[in-house]
Amino acid sequence: MANDYGSDFITIVDEDGTEFELEVLTSLEYNGATYLAVTLATGEETTDMEVSILKSVEEDEDDPILCAIEDESELETVYNLIMEQLYEEEDEEE
Repeated sequence: MANDYGSDFITIVDEDGTEFELEVLTSLEYNGATYLAVTLATGEETTDMEVSILKSVEEDEDDPILCAIEDESELETVYNLIMEQLYEEEDEEE
């Protein structure tokens, strides 16, 4: 999802109506689902950013919903695939 022009950003709203801007580090298609590795967009470079992996679930035709992955096996598999993808992208840039 990242491209040569910079990062992708999305805004999400939690169930309390609070908005969060997230930077999408990468996305992954796996087993017919889309997963996003995201971090809070702070505008600051930091080495200790917290990365979350969210699953895109389409509950209606218009907007997908981003959900936490509750199945430990699914989370571990997706995490490993995303890490492989990120390291491949890093190697290509060098």
